[in-house]
Amino acid sequence: MLNYAVCKNWKFDDVPYSYTERDSMLYALGIGIGASPLDAGQLRFVYEKNLQAVPTMASIMGSPGPWARSPETGIDYLKLVHGENDVRILKPLPPAASLIARNRVHSITDKGTGKGAIVVVLRELFDAASKEKYAEIRHITFLRADGGFSAANGISDPSPEALPAIEDRPADVEVSFPVLEQAALIYRLSGDYNPLHADPEVATQAGFPRPILHGLATFGMACHAALKGVVDYDASRIRRVAARFTSPVYPGETLRFEMWRSGPNLVRLRAHADARSVVVLNNGVIELA
Repeated sequence: MLNYAVCKNWKFDDVPYSYTERDSMLYALGIGIGASPLDAGQLRFVYEKNLQAVPTMASIMGSPGPWARSPETGIDYLKLVHGENDVRILKPLPPAASLIARNRVHSITDKGTGKGAIVVVLRELFDAASKEKYAEIRHITFLRADGGFSAANGISDPSPEALPAIEDRPADVEVSFPVLEQAALIYRLSGDYNPLHADPEVATQAGFPRPILHGLATFGMACHAALKGVVDYDASRIRRVAARFTSPVYPGETLRFEMWRSGPNLVRLRAHADARSVVVLNNGVIELA
């Protein structure tokens, strides 16, 4: 049974995170930027001339590691899934920097016995020297087997604010990207070495016909869609990217991103794998400067 007090007060050490221009380019390649190497916009992320960092790269910086695996948390780690990701960029990421990440458990919500629980971990990224804050990341995890923990003491936090539903009208912008067959093998070099994304035997054991793409790679592709379809590859205009993960993605597929303009600085987003007729990202929010 999930131990609310232990989890809510979990002590995370500060995580130093330094990255280079090479790391920024590798991340961009891992989410498919550079697949059109003559596109001047894409080259701004994969070539050192006028290099920009992709805003969603903040998602991979300063992770606290698999803390929920610790037996004292009471969490059934095998039933844990990454449900949503929400990145707010307060200052555009430089192509290379030394940062400090600070993580804390923001909330734990009991949905009820048989309905699971929700844990929100908040991460803040600071410049190691100036202490200026670059980004805030909300990592929202669904604990499918841990509902009912509040029965003992009645303690449960309010649910995180739900991402708004997509508008019921045709999209204003559509962008499609192929997922390279080797996409997961490239993306994992940015730090997520889970064998589920590389080893066919591990994928089969997990119930998938082949290794799947990292969810945060799909999330990064959503940012690429906004960069291409909305802001002409100007990374400084992206201030928030948020979305719910609704289905795994397989390398070799093509993803279609629908975007709706909901105001001068707000775009809604949804992503489809049309060959399987599934939505892979939903309730997406893109906020612009």
